[in-house]
Amino acid sequence: MGQPEVSEDCIQMYFKVKGPVTQFLGRAHLCRAQLCAPKSSDNLEEFENCVTQYMKAINFAKGEPRYYFLVYNASVLYWHMVRPFLKPGCHQYVIPSLSQIVSVLNQTEEEDKEWRAELMLELLECYLQAGKKEEAAKLCSTAAPFIKARVPQKYQQMYSVMVRHELMDELQLKMERKHSISLSVSFHINSLKAGLEVGARGGLPQAHSGGRFSQDPGKLIEIECLECELEASRLENKVRVYLRTAVEAQLSIVNRLDVVLQRAIRLGDPRAIHVVCTAQWNACLPLLQRSLRHHLRKPLTAVAEILEKVDSLMTLLRCQVHMEMASIEEDEDRMEPAMEHLRKAMQLDTLGLYRDSLEMALTRLHLCTMLYQSPERPEDRATMIIQQAERAIPKDSVRKRRALLVTAGLALAPDTFQIVLDSENEAKVSTGKTRGRFTYLFAKARHHMLSVDKAAGHLRRLGNENDQESRIHIWAELAKVARKQGVWDVCRTASRFCLLYDSMKAKKPSRQKRGKKKRNTEGSVQDAWGPLEVTLPQRWPHGLLRKLAEVGFISAEATIHLLRMEGVELNDQAVPPEDLSQHPAGYVPEPPETNPEWITYRTWIEGLSEYAMSNWLRSAEIGLEIGEAWVVQNAAVYLLNHNHHLIVAGRQRELLDPLLQLLNIIKASDRLGLTSGQEPVNVQGPLGGGVELPTWADGKRPPALQVCEFALSQTNGGVPEEAVPTGVQQQLIATWVKAKQLAQQQIGPRLGTDEQSTNEDSSSVTRVLVALEMYSCNGLGLMDFTVPPLAQVVKMASECSWSEPLVELQTLTRLTHFAYAAHDHELTMTCSQMATQLGIKYLRMVEAQLVAEMLCTATCIQGQSIMENLKGRKQLRLAAAKAFMESARCADAAWDTGGRRDTEAPGATWQCGEDRAHPWGAQGYQRPLAALSGPGPRKGL
Repeated sequence: MGQPEVSEDCIQMYFKVKGPVTQFLGRAHLCRAQLCAPKSSDNLEEFENCVTQYMKAINFAKGEPRYYFLVYNASVLYWHMVRPFLKPGCHQYVIPSLSQIVSVLNQTEEEDKEWRAELMLELLECYLQAGKKEEAAKLCSTAAPFIKARVPQKYQQMYSVMVRHELMDELQLKMERKHSISLSVSFHINSLKAGLEVGARGGLPQAHSGGRFSQDPGKLIEIECLECELEASRLENKVRVYLRTAVEAQLSIVNRLDVVLQRAIRLGDPRAIHVVCTAQWNACLPLLQRSLRHHLRKPLTAVAEILEKVDSLMTLLRCQVHMEMASIEEDEDRMEPAMEHLRKAMQLDTLGLYRDSLEMALTRLHLCTMLYQSPERPEDRATMIIQQAERAIPKDSVRKRRALLVTAGLALAPDTFQIVLDSENEAKVSTGKTRGRFTYLFAKARHHMLSVDKAAGHLRRLGNENDQESRIHIWAELAKVARKQGVWDVCRTASRFCLLYDSMKAKKPSRQKRGKKKRNTEGSVQDAWGPLEVTLPQRWPHGLLRKLAEVGFISAEATIHLLRMEGVELNDQAVPPEDLSQHPAGYVPEPPETNPEWITYRTWIEGLSEYAMSNWLRSAEIGLEIGEAWVVQNAAVYLLNHNHHLIVAGRQRELLDPLLQLLNIIKASDRLGLTSGQEPVNVQGPLGGGVELPTWADGKRPPALQVCEFALSQTNGGVPEEAVPTGVQQQLIATWVKAKQLAQQQIGPRLGTDEQSTNEDSSSVTRVLVALEMYSCNGLGLMDFTVPPLAQVVKMASECSWSEPLVELQTLTRLTHFAYAAHDHELTMTCSQMATQLGIKYLRMVEAQLVAEMLCTATCIQGQSIMENLKGRKQLRLAAAKAFMESARCADAAWDTGGRRDTEAPGATWQCGEDRAHPWGAQGYQRPLAALSGPGPRKGL
């Protein structure tokens, strides 16, 4: 009746009297257990006291059959009490008492078999969550036969747990497999029947009016959630192409699920509520970006509130929802609600997965609310200042924002931050009295190197008082804010201080004497100090390593910005400035290569490029270490994009070492599906593109074959979502065929590698492209391939299912050329007509310039073949003239569509008949027009 104090007094009086040993003694223990039930899972002492009372009641009742009902009641009341402890990190506290209750229920042979089975399954889950696999296997040996015989509807769940956690030996697995298959078949038949009944009524809306699920609204809600998840998964492939449309569609799914959640709440079905909340969270994940997450405030609030109301045990999901809600509230400057969400997230983070980040976020928000106080800790002062800079309004001047960011850096490193920051301050550069052609450049480079080297002693001077993890986060945040606001010098300085922790973490702490200074590979001067006199952890947490990888990306980008300020692109050499000074007659200028001042400046520039590249490679290594493929992928994208100018210029040789390291990291990543025991292949060479292949210094064959075969195995369409366009794969095929020729290895009749896809459409296209490249490589004075008959290749091409019209048109155009070169008039006419028909079909649907170029080539070859095969039939001259006229018309169309194209521009050339590269144009397709626009046919297309 809601009067626990009166109940407590009555219980105390009952036990003082010491009445007869009847059922009321057991009831009294149950009452006392309910009175001392713990209010939360944090109070273990109350939990133990409560369990003791339940066990007293059970031990009293189990000895007398007429009191068995008390055992059952105690188990039910106990289960309601213990439910808050069935969350991650607390299962081990439940095991002793729950195992005793399960044992007693078995001894009393409780008639409610389903209740006993439910408790057995929960005990099994507790064993597994607590890491007690042996105890779990022992329980399965008795629980599985009982559930199989008495509660067969739960055996499928039992069996799946045993298989998933390998709780059965081979003999048991073999014996149970037959039974499990029959259960699985029955389950799928019932599901199929349900689906057919729903589908026969025209979908989910009609299913509400009758049929299998009309009596079960919870099932209808679950099916609607499944439909939303399937629709969301279909949107994932469109998000890159139709970004705005995909976002709107995703938001419509979120809103639909929000309505479904309200239906589940009104229904009061806990299972349906949890299913909808899980589906809603999954639907919200793609939209949890700073620019989009404000749309999710209402649906996520509904999820958080209902899960809190039902006291859901999905604590990890609830924690993540509150973390995202805190970010949404912070975006709107609602600090108090944001802090409340963070506090709730900390209570739900029972495993401590987000403890550090939650504490830092809560501290940061607390500092934002301190308007008239200055924190004592330098870390707190820096955090507060960074928050002020981040919230600066757009109309604030860059000078004002920069002043705030510099103040934050000075709070963290008052000893060296300003020195490192001034490394780029030209006002601090001293040239001395002598002024030569390269004096100023030398002084600037020397000043930068000496100033930057001062950062190395920062960690040593902090010593063991260094709050390492907190400072890494603050330095990273300072770098991010500075980059976002375009304050690049602060961004570079903050990134360098942040990455000090990563560069020093592998060194063992010890004391050594100071040594002499030495020059490092970047051309800067560093103190030859021993390892730092601070204790650094052997292994950073994953979140911290991820942060360091992100700062590595920022640091590399900011370094490239500095290089461009010096007029140099990444990995390019500095160009000596023009000598504008006056000299007497007969003056012989000194070559820059011999000038020590210019050498110093050039070395500094090279060191900056090496520093940027090393940051990307280190970030890729971190991505591999923490098992997050997106970090590795981003490193590859950064490296390739910022070195694009070298690639289009054919200077891939200069990138061999970093590309080798990056490729080995990619090969080792889990995303590529390699086994853990498979070692990276030690290869050299470009990642593809038909470029001239490097050779080993010791005379070993060109290992580009290994690179190409690896790349082809990853892009052959074996995994549909990872398939690449045929035009991209064609580039790899061209390089692979050229590598086989240089290695003097014939290509077998399968026309591909053993690792090619089993997909018939993909394999047939690959075989045609391989055959074309074999024909292209023959007749160049190198080893000739044993090629299949050209008519057979034409037949294969006509039977292929082409996914890209431009690649198909290019293939037919190249076949036309090879047929003409082989003096096969009939095959030439067949291929040219096929190319013409296809080109006209797609002339206005795809890139008009490329289509017109290939039509020009095909019709020109057609006219040439007709002229060479007249054999006195003068009437065919008219057909040849029409072909030449059509070729000229297509050439004019190509001229009008794309303008005159400089065939010597990087990325546009494609010379045939020579051992040259096959670079790609901007659209990723080879352009054959330049190869065939001459007065006569050429070999090697």
